[in-house]
Amino acid sequence: MILLRGSKKLTRIKQPTVATIGNFDGFHLGHQEIFNFVITKSAQQKAKSVLICFEPTPKEFFCGSKGPARIYPIRKKIELARDFGYDYFACLHFNQLLATMPAVDFVQEILHDSLNIKTLVVGDDFKFGHHGNGNIDLLCNMGEKLGFHVHVIKPVLHGHERVSSTLIREKLSQGKFDEVATLLSRPFRMSGRVFHGDKRGRTIGFPTANILIGRLVSPIKGVFTVSASVNNNQWQGVANVGSRPTVNGQRQQLEIHLFDCQQNLYGKRLEVEFHTKLRDEIKFPSLEALKHQISIDVTKAQQYFSQRT
Repeated sequence: MILLRGSKKLTRIKQPTVATIGNFDGFHLGHQEIFNFVITKSAQQKAKSVLICFEPTPKEFFCGSKGPARIYPIRKKIELARDFGYDYFACLHFNQLLATMPAVDFVQEILHDSLNIKTLVVGDDFKFGHHGNGNIDLLCNMGEKLGFHVHVIKPVLHGHERVSSTLIREKLSQGKFDEVATLLSRPFRMSGRVFHGDKRGRTIGFPTANILIGRLVSPIKGVFTVSASVNNNQWQGVANVGSRPTVNGQRQQLEIHLFDCQQNLYGKRLEVEFHTKLRDEIKFPSLEALKHQISIDVTKAQQYFSQRT
């Protein structure tokens, strides 16, 4: 898969394309329905498959930290798109130019002139262009004039609920990781490189591996049972996602206390899978009170893992 960053790079695709466009936060079951159609259709038409998304997302651009939590950072999206078998991943920088571009210009200049689209696959709620004025009717009308077909994928239902990024964020905030795994078709994980923190954890007997959260807003906050892996090694543990209010923390980060881990993890990329939520993150009156609560969290986590074996 070839990664293209910025709209100017789109002209590097010389062959006809079958493409889809959206935020695709989560690559969930609804998105997968779209992706499967794109990959199949591109093979039938002997065209190149293209996934187009935005970075930052439009809502992040307009709302900043008040926008919706991000399920996956861009790195994870690229990784999953590669696994799906896309030929190209087109990452458009969402800026003031794109934010104010009329919908008809976006279709003409980005989709048609740059990408040479033969088939465009979208979800039934897709909107685009300045103030979201572009809709599926406009796409279909312009497609007829410019020579490309628009295929609309119906929503995927889980029970009576529409599978969506919004639904998954809701389930994540409730700690319903089994349901999230069903909606994503994979367990929910976060990953990143372990960096040197302030090492307070080891002073109270609970050393942690620290990872910065690569999102403006994290989809989960609190204390969780987790398993973590690097290379072929895996450990169980407890993790805190938040700002560490007891020690006046400022930045959002993921702190993991791993059971029976003797390895030096600094600089290594750690993959962390979430299993259950133990509690919310709270501010304790002292480090001693925090230490006591972590002991309780560890005991609960160990009981959880012992029941699974």
